[in-house]
Amino acid sequence: MGEEVERDPWARFGWLLGAVWLVFIVFPVVSIVQDDASWPWRALGILVVLAFCVVYLHAMRAEDRPEGTSWSVWTYLAVLVALTLATIPTAGIASLGLVPFVLALAGIALRPWQALVALGLALGIASVVVSQVGIEQLAFVYLVYPMVTLTLILVGGLDRSSSRRRASEQRLSISQERERVARDVHDVLGHSLTVVTVKAELAERLVDVDPERAKAELAELRSIARQSLAEIRATVAGLRVARLADEIDSARGAMADAGISLVVDGDPAEVDPRHRITLAWALRELATNVVRHSGATGCVVTLGEDRLVVVDDGRGPRSGREGNGLRGLRERVEPSGGSVVVEAAEPGTRVEVTL
Repeated sequence: MGEEVERDPWARFGWLLGAVWLVFIVFPVVSIVQDDASWPWRALGILVVLAFCVVYLHAMRAEDRPEGTSWSVWTYLAVLVALTLATIPTAGIASLGLVPFVLALAGIALRPWQALVALGLALGIASVVVSQVGIEQLAFVYLVYPMVTLTLILVGGLDRSSSRRRASEQRLSISQERERVARDVHDVLGHSLTVVTVKAELAERLVDVDPERAKAELAELRSIARQSLAEIRATVAGLRVARLADEIDSARGAMADAGISLVVDGDPAEVDPRHRITLAWALRELATNVVRHSGATGCVVTLGEDRLVVVDDGRGPRSGREGNGLRGLRERVEPSGGSVVVEAAEPGTRVEVTL
């Protein structure tokens, strides 16, 4: 829509979480360098460690890290395990220093129970290996392995929760935008078509009695139709802004054509600027209802700093469920703490919108 969608911070910087800890790769590298094997063999061991780092970072990048338990996750894990095993001939017991990175990927990419199974297997295998060469490494195994796995399980859970929240917010935003367009289109079309209907009926009555007046009404009807088309386009584009003074003039013209006298008590300039747009939409909807449904001969509109009151002398409020217009008006007013009160008058209907 013209704006670049902000990327998830994890997608941009999450790989740093994995990259920071690669500093501990230095221990297997030192063991390889100090090994008694030939230099070509040790160089091969260092290349294996570098390959391990590349695969690990690629797997930890958010845009490449698959969700759930897809085969790509298992592929990454299998490759990392294979590379870890490949370092044993030159790094020896120091190869256990690569296992926490494998567990980190498991913790963040797998389901919690699967990551815990992987942790159990790693602890079991490491315990067997360590028991063959000395127990001084057991503290590292039993402290670091669980800490890394549980921490990354938590990070992975938070990441997935954040993704679900963003998806929910996006769906909510789309739903709200649809409701806004539907409400605005209803308001624009409801008012415009009501005026068009009234003017068409008036022109039909005048065509034989006063042809010149009938032509003028038809010309105005054409103008209203064009204006309505422009308003619909602007509404869909999100650019439609109702103006209170314009809506008063429009209501006066529509009611005059319908044979309803309109009295406006108050000045639009006295209305709080924060409320003018909402009250303009409210006046449009209520004036349309008076013309369409009330059967009134007179209407009084009262403007206040934070309120609008519309009273007609028609047939009174209808019982039963409210129409789309009043429901849409409530959706505009109530989220900001306002209220819409519809009640019977003597005679007619009284509607008060308070912000």
